[in-house]
Amino acid sequence: MDALEEQQSESTIQESQPDGKENPELATIPEDMYYDYDQLHSRPVTTADSDIPENLLHLSHSFGYDCGRRANLQVLDENTLAFVAGNVLVLLDIRTKEQCYLRSCSGGGIGTIMTHPSKRYLAVAEKGQLPSIIIYEYPSLRPHRILRGGTEQAYSSVDFNQDGTLLASVGNAPDYMLTLWNWRQEQVVLRNKAFSQDVYRVTFSTDNPDQLTTSGSGHIKFWKIANTFTGLKLQGELGRFGRTALTDIEGYVELPDGKVLSGSEWGNMLLWDGGLIKVEICRRGGRTCHAGTIQHFSLDEGELLTIGIDGAVRSWDFESIDQADCTDDSGLIELEPMNEMVVGRNVSLVSMVKSPCLDCPIWFAQDSNGAIWKLDLSFSNITQDPECLFSFHSGVIQGMDVSGNSHLMATTAMDRSVRIFDFLAKQQILCTRYKQGGTTLTWAPRIVHRSSGLLAVGFWDGVVRLLEVYNPQRLFAVSLSSTGSQGAAELRLKQALKPHNAPVTAIAYERNGEIMATGSADCTVFFFAVGEVYAPIGFVNVPGPVHSLEWSPQSHAQSTLLILCDTGHVAEVDAPEQDTENIGSTYLLQGLKVRLFCFSSIKSRIKRDAEIARREEVKQRRLKEREERLKRAQEEGRQPTEEEQRLEEEEEEELPPLYTPSPPSPLLCGFYSQPRHFWLSMGGYDSGYLYHCMFSEDQSAEPESRRDEPFAFIPVHDSDHDPIRTVSFNSSRQLLLCGMHSGRIRAYPLQPNDMQLQSMQAYWSLSVHDNQYGHLQHIHCSYDDQFVLTTGQDANIFSFTLLPQEQLQQALQQRKAKVPSPRIGLEKEKAAQDIDDPTAYSIETAKQKVVLDRLRGEAEQRKAQRLQRLAQLQSSFQNILQQNNSLPPHARLHRAELELDARFREETERVTSQRVREARRELAWEEERHRIALKKLQERFWDSLVSETVTVVAFRSDHRISTYRLLALSDRYTVLKQRARASSLRGPPQERRRSIVDPTKPPVGNDTGTTAPITQVPPSLLNQVPQHQSPRYHTNADDPEERGAVSGGGGGPPSQSARTSVGKLAGRQAEKLLKVAEKAEKARAKILKRKKFYASKPSENCEDAADVLAIRAATENMGDFKLKTAKDFTVPEHLRMNVDRKRAQLVTLEEKIYEQKTEMNSRVIALRDSKGALLASMRSQLQHLREIQERLPPALRCPPPPLPALLPEETPEKKLRYTRATLRRYGALLRARREQQGRSLVAEGEEGEEGQRGESDLLAELEMEGPDEGEEEEGEEREERSEGGREEEGEEREERSEGGRQEEEQEMTPMEEEMERVEEIRNLHLQDTLLQEMEDALWRFDAELCVLRHEKLALDLQMKMADLRHVTLFQELLLLKEFEKRENTLQGRLNARMQEQDELEEKLEECKKQLDAKRRVMVGLQEREKANAATFHASLGDNNKFAEFLTRVFRKKIKRVKKKEKTGKHEEGGASSEDSDEESDWDEDEEDEGSENGGGPDDSVCPPNCDPELFRNTVQLRELRLDVEEQLAEEKKMADGLKKECDALAKKPMCVTLLSQVAVGHCAVVSQVEVGHYAVLCCVVWWSVVEVGQCAVLCSVVEVGHCAVLCSVVEAKIVQSTLQAAEGELELFNREKQQKLNELDVVVPLRLHQIEFLVNGAVPRRLSSALVLNARALVRLQGRIRELQQEKGHQRALYRQARQQHVTLLHEHRDMEAKIQELESRCEVMMLKKFGKLVDLEALQTLSGNRNLEEMRQDSRVREATYTQELKAWEAKVCRARQVLTQATREHTERLQRMNSLLFERKELEDKLNSRQKKMGAQFQGGRRADMQDLARLQELVEAQSREVALMQQEISVLSRKSGHILPPPQTPLPPPAHLQATHSLTHTTRLRRAHHATRQLHTHTQLSSGK
Repeated sequence: MDALEEQQSESTIQESQPDGKENPELATIPEDMYYDYDQLHSRPVTTADSDIPENLLHLSHSFGYDCGRRANLQVLDENTLAFVAGNVLVLLDIRTKEQCYLRSCSGGGIGTIMTHPSKRYLAVAEKGQLPSIIIYEYPSLRPHRILRGGTEQAYSSVDFNQDGTLLASVGNAPDYMLTLWNWRQEQVVLRNKAFSQDVYRVTFSTDNPDQLTTSGSGHIKFWKIANTFTGLKLQGELGRFGRTALTDIEGYVELPDGKVLSGSEWGNMLLWDGGLIKVEICRRGGRTCHAGTIQHFSLDEGELLTIGIDGAVRSWDFESIDQADCTDDSGLIELEPMNEMVVGRNVSLVSMVKSPCLDCPIWFAQDSNGAIWKLDLSFSNITQDPECLFSFHSGVIQGMDVSGNSHLMATTAMDRSVRIFDFLAKQQILCTRYKQGGTTLTWAPRIVHRSSGLLAVGFWDGVVRLLEVYNPQRLFAVSLSSTGSQGAAELRLKQALKPHNAPVTAIAYERNGEIMATGSADCTVFFFAVGEVYAPIGFVNVPGPVHSLEWSPQSHAQSTLLILCDTGHVAEVDAPEQDTENIGSTYLLQGLKVRLFCFSSIKSRIKRDAEIARREEVKQRRLKEREERLKRAQEEGRQPTEEEQRLEEEEEEELPPLYTPSPPSPLLCGFYSQPRHFWLSMGGYDSGYLYHCMFSEDQSAEPESRRDEPFAFIPVHDSDHDPIRTVSFNSSRQLLLCGMHSGRIRAYPLQPNDMQLQSMQAYWSLSVHDNQYGHLQHIHCSYDDQFVLTTGQDANIFSFTLLPQEQLQQALQQRKAKVPSPRIGLEKEKAAQDIDDPTAYSIETAKQKVVLDRLRGEAEQRKAQRLQRLAQLQSSFQNILQQNNSLPPHARLHRAELELDARFREETERVTSQRVREARRELAWEEERHRIALKKLQERFWDSLVSETVTVVAFRSDHRISTYRLLALSDRYTVLKQRARASSLRGPPQERRRSIVDPTKPPVGNDTGTTAPITQVPPSLLNQVPQHQSPRYHTNADDPEERGAVSGGGGGPPSQSARTSVGKLAGRQAEKLLKVAEKAEKARAKILKRKKFYASKPSENCEDAADVLAIRAATENMGDFKLKTAKDFTVPEHLRMNVDRKRAQLVTLEEKIYEQKTEMNSRVIALRDSKGALLASMRSQLQHLREIQERLPPALRCPPPPLPALLPEETPEKKLRYTRATLRRYGALLRARREQQGRSLVAEGEEGEEGQRGESDLLAELEMEGPDEGEEEEGEEREERSEGGREEEGEEREERSEGGRQEEEQEMTPMEEEMERVEEIRNLHLQDTLLQEMEDALWRFDAELCVLRHEKLALDLQMKMADLRHVTLFQELLLLKEFEKRENTLQGRLNARMQEQDELEEKLEECKKQLDAKRRVMVGLQEREKANAATFHASLGDNNKFAEFLTRVFRKKIKRVKKKEKTGKHEEGGASSEDSDEESDWDEDEEDEGSENGGGPDDSVCPPNCDPELFRNTVQLRELRLDVEEQLAEEKKMADGLKKECDALAKKPMCVTLLSQVAVGHCAVVSQVEVGHYAVLCCVVWWSVVEVGQCAVLCSVVEVGHCAVLCSVVEAKIVQSTLQAAEGELELFNREKQQKLNELDVVVPLRLHQIEFLVNGAVPRRLSSALVLNARALVRLQGRIRELQQEKGHQRALYRQARQQHVTLLHEHRDMEAKIQELESRCEVMMLKKFGKLVDLEALQTLSGNRNLEEMRQDSRVREATYTQELKAWEAKVCRARQVLTQATREHTERLQRMNSLLFERKELEDKLNSRQKKMGAQFQGGRRADMQDLARLQELVEAQSREVALMQQEISVLSRKSGHILPPPQTPLPPPAHLQATHSLTHTTRLRRAHHATRQLHTHTQLSSGK
């Protein structure tokens, strides 16, 4: 702040003088300078040249309070409050309740206010175009300073700093400018854009003067005033929410240590530190600090206070909040407030200010629900209760009206209150609240209520309440001795009506006071007959929601109601009759005609006509000026010039198009002008005019399709964007008051009886309400025209006086308005019943319900009668059935004979099935609900269970085995498994490059095969890479040259193209070409194979790649290995652990546990299933045993073993099964239990408890029984019955057999006895075998169970170990999560450095690629140059005498103009210098050539006898040569640059080593230092230290020539140093992480034989120094030692063999070189002998025949044969076509002859017919009279039918009314049918039919017209 004060004056001068020059005339503003308030404040606006006085209206009082405005309450002293009301600043005295007013100076409203810390000044920030901030001195209220230019439209917040020297302001849309002011000098100190959205608040920090804070929509921003070398700057840091949800911030407070505590929308507090959320504060149990947004914070004397929209004030421990920190990832801490005060239920606090008195705990709070509270926040035993100082309306004032005989005003709003004001006494005298918000209000006229004390108020729920206002002190029943003061007025409910189901929007009384009309948003208007009790008349429907209602004035002959709708429709209805009694089922008025008008926009046409008129006026003015010029010239006696005769004409633009807004413009207000004529004010596009409209006579169109246009309009000045929203007249209708959209009042003086508003010209205007959102809602004059009352959407209510001061003082002497007296007997009347339920029926709904109830009662009565009759018939039918059953069988009737008609039964069955379906449909939702509930329970408790605990019990022992209760793996496990699988598919992670910290470690290649960068490889190892592994020798499929070589080479069959080309030939040619092609292909393959073989030849210094990798692996793994617990332990790359890897380990462990448990469960389940199968087998064996024992005597029968059964614990899955039998059993038990409870005499409460216990007991009983127990019992009973039957049969059989034996014993032969003994022995054997098998099966099963039990015990031990391992892994995971953030940061930093290094490598590779491409281009250009030279020599021919001259011309170097592109000044300069150098070189060459030739012939002219064409060709070839040479030179230059760049990138490590010797901070000159093949010449380097990681250097290089590579070298140095620092930090971090992991306790159970750590032959007491190893790992390590010893001896033997082999290969190499030289010399000698010169044998071997020529010849022969065949085919087609043409011509001729004969016959028949008609004409003349009679009869028939149709229509209209009397229709006699005479001819019958058809059409038309 000291720096700010020191540079304050300098900053202000710089702000005022943009060019930086000081203004010597700038002087400080004196302290005692003030402005004149009368000259500053806004005044009324009047039309120029009008007689309207400026003081037409005087502000009398403000009854409202804009409680929704932010921080709209300031305290000036202990008794004065200040707040903004529209365009007025109100100063309110708390004690006297008097008000003082300051008008805004801009006239656009007031944005915000703020008091100075000393309370001596008040800052008022205004709204409007370029608004100002006015500083008023208090209490004098004189303008002290004016701050201009801080924002464009409006200020949203201002604040003084702690000492009051600076003022901060922030603007609203569109600039949101934050400005710091030296307000005493009216100068801007600093400014900056605060944010791009709404900013709610700006404040200075009380403890840090250089800090500010702003907050607003979805943001908070922290500002600092920084002193930089360019001056003071505002630096803002936007708060980052991070994981916290984005929120609007209304309130905050700056803490002394720089932190900021802010609120949130959900009610918690956010502690900000360094632009981040440090912690979020909530209450215990996760409750929010406030229920809703925290609006305000206050830090006063070490006490932190918060207020919220929940109406609570809470104090918090400041120290706990300031030191709050979160220990987990949730970011939340819980804290309870120290003290709390809840102001009230319907209280919403938004701001709070403290009283300026010292040591006073009084605060004043702003309530957004319309109140100002006085709060005592001492939080002690003597703390006073909250006191509501003032109460106001909150929100938009929905309804307002004035009394007809007193200075009383009534208002209502959505805050559910109705208030009455005495605007003469300037006080509120009554406030009554209801359960719903008020929407409209009308004060009944005196003709309705004599004392004018009746209010009609409409509410949101559609209720209309009639309220009587009276003075309670004048009641007769008030006793003289009654204590307590009575209020000035009271409201009494007279009647409550509910005519609508939607908000009531308008209420109006008819001019005679006989009818009240109410309009609503439900598109209806209801009429009531006015009386002591308002009776409903009926309602009409209108096209849209009702906006307002107006009855016609007394001047109109007929009483009509004008209805204005929000949709732009206007309706008019006549006043309904009151004496008609509505006895129908609805109150809808059918006969009341509604006239409609739908506004259609004409504003575009008005603008178009105005433009046409303007153009016509301009045209006439120009014509007039032309005539004047001509006349002036004629008077001067001269000829007019062309300029004077010319008529100036400008190009006319197109006329503005006609436009209709969509959606239509809203209708704002309207009023009657004359009968069926009215004025409308529209908003939106159609604003700016008053439209005169009338109802059309044609009302047949539908309301949606109507489009009516006004017939006249009046433009309203300056209202295109400020339309008229409401209008009102004074009592004489000579003053029109208009409420504008911008909150202004307009007053138009009118002439008497001017209903056409022709005198509506001059006006008086004043800004009253807020200009942005304070749209004026209502404006009225008092009954005596002395006051004007206004209300707006900004919750403000103003009263103005409309009288001169003398009359005003006389009126004010009354002091207060007269309250109406109560009616006589009012105290004896019962209070009317109110309608409190918002869902109560409306009048129309209630009427329809009464009718519906009556009809339902009648239907129920008829139903009861029919049921009674049906019961009687059923009783008589039962008697008949009994009588029938008592008859003898032969006389008894069959049941089918008693059925009268089978259709009755079928109908009954159909109805029954239909009812069943309906019942199912009715219960479908309930069934689906229960099904979904059951499904949810199953998914929650059963589906997640893979295996329930199944216990299998042995037969002969108590051994048992149980499955694991296994839950399904969670979705999280699936996600983690998929993630691990994806990572495994991607392969192992890329290994990190070798650290520069330890340069001795060799580089490790990554998985992609890339080697370490060049900067990390020692120079000695650069040449040790095998050549066959070099990338440049790899075949690149993308290279077209190499791809062609590969496709053409090889010793395989010829290519597809060769086959295709040979396939076109045939015979010997094809065979010959094929052989040649095959030979060439083989030669190419052989050559390519040889080239590949030579390319794979390794270099002399090459080493085997396998050896290099083995050495590298050995170097990595050798050395002194440290334990994980050692401090200097370096974690290897493959052992480094992070969160993802640890999660993968957890997932793997869980999967293995799950798999093993699942496997064991499956084995136990299989054992259980085998037990079930065993029991089934034993059951069958027992059955077989019984059958065998039946054939044995009882003495030999062995007792069968008991058959065991499956226990319930072995089949737990049956516990949740149920069937319909189970449900029926449950229902039966439940009904029995309820009947038993109903018979018991128990109290009601005990009964309910017992019922619940009974139902739970039933469920438990059913669960114990099992779901299928009933069915199982039935099955067992059936089996027992069958077994019992079999036993009985067996016993009978035995008895019979015994009896038979006894009878036959004497008769049996010895053979039969022997056979019987054999059978008995066999049965005994079978019996013993079965018993033994059953016993063995039981013991076998028990043995399997015991074995499986032992295995499960071992698995239990493993599972316990796995659980311990799981716990350890989870602890490690939690620990790794704590390190995850730091690790990600370090790893990201390392990855960034590695990426930079990769980019450098990519640059090098890209440079090499570009260099190779340039070389290929250069080779191509050289080939073009050679081809050009060859072409020139070929053009010369042999023995050309001008060969030498043309050669000189061809080789001559000439000056050429280069085509340069203007790419910049620097490039142009370089190019020009190069051009000049080249030109100088060429000039020297030309001079040399000229000197050598010594004046030969001119080479620019063709010499005589030389071919001109040859000369021109030579010149063209020379130009082509020069182009190629230029391109080649350019490519060489670019290639040199690329080569330099590649060398610079490749030699960076050497440069880094050289430059590291230069001292940092000094200047060094490096010259002539060899770097590779280039030198750095005169490179002057300036070094400055900049902090980048650990250290980095920033250098600036001065280049000389093209040799400067220092910048790239320094860049490499920076990359290397930062990479080294990043790897070092990551290494330290991994070491720290490993140490933390080592601190975790790992449980390892050991047996004594596993402990080999002995001290003196015994196990020590403490094993802390012991090392736990895996036994397998220990054995593996010991085996590895032995393997390494063996491998060492083996490697020595291999080394000796390799040395011997190396010597042998050297000798063989020398011998092979000598042999190769000998063969090459022999080959050259043979080529010279055979060809005479050295030739390319490879090109010679790959030559083949000319396939193209042979193919073309073969194609020609094939095409010729094809064309010959086609020609023959076409000739055959032509022959056939000629034959067809001949046949068609012959048939056509025959048809023409036949047609000729038919035409001749036709002519003869026509002649005969004409002659016959002439003879028969006389016969039909007598039939016309009969036709006339028939026509007359038909007409009579049509008239009779028309009369019948009319009678039917009358009957229909009578039947449509319930009260109409129906008479039988009259019988209209029909005329007798006409008898047709048989003698009538065919023609006469046809005419009658035609006449009858016409009559039917006429009859149909008559019916249609009558129906319409």
